[in-house]
Amino acid sequence: MSLVRVHNFSVSLDGFGAGEGQRLEAPFGHAGSRLMEWAFGTKTFREMGLPGDGEPSRGVDEAFASQWGPGIGAEIMGRNKFGPQRGPWEDEEWKGWWGDNPVFHTPVVVLTHHPRPVLEMEGGTTFHFVDAGPATALEKARALAGDLDVRIGGGVSTVRQFLEADLIDHLHVVVVPIVLGRGERLWDGLEGLEERFDIEATPSPSGVLHLVFTRRTADVL
Repeated sequence: MSLVRVHNFSVSLDGFGAGEGQRLEAPFGHAGSRLMEWAFGTKTFREMGLPGDGEPSRGVDEAFASQWGPGIGAEIMGRNKFGPQRGPWEDEEWKGWWGDNPVFHTPVVVLTHHPRPVLEMEGGTTFHFVDAGPATALEKARALAGDLDVRIGGGVSTVRQFLEADLIDHLHVVVVPIVLGRGERLWDGLEGLEERFDIEATPSPSGVLHLVFTRRTADVL
């Protein structure tokens, strides 16, 4: 069966994957760009349109960042990753944070209590808006992905829900050396999570720590 993967998910030293006060002008709230600065210098994220100076890195951070796309047939994301609106859709012309040609180039299942028609974008991205729990959303994403893997793209609550449901096979977390103090924490309610996974840690010269959680072989779905 295809795997369920999380890649390049940044958290602060105190476990926050997003700061307080998320809004259109500040997708990561008061954290600003600090959670993602490690990625700005990588070839992979530069090609996605992130800003950066000088030649892109091909070192440790790029080695991890580049694993984001290969083998992925669909993504699942929470509504907050699609855009900042809450409640019923006030404007279905809003096409998300990602512009006319989003970086995904696959079907994307957006979790929302307010479904809307499928949104087809340039480059092969189609957004499917569903009101469903993790297991049902994963079933739909796997049908859209064919034989390829499914990526859980975030935000924080979405990744946490899939971890709570024990549906993630590969989890790549980037620990960024900042303390946010407030916002949305990834690890709350996940005591004993480490017992399900083999864990490897790789430090980077950029100052971040790449943690890779791989479901133990006997437990792979």
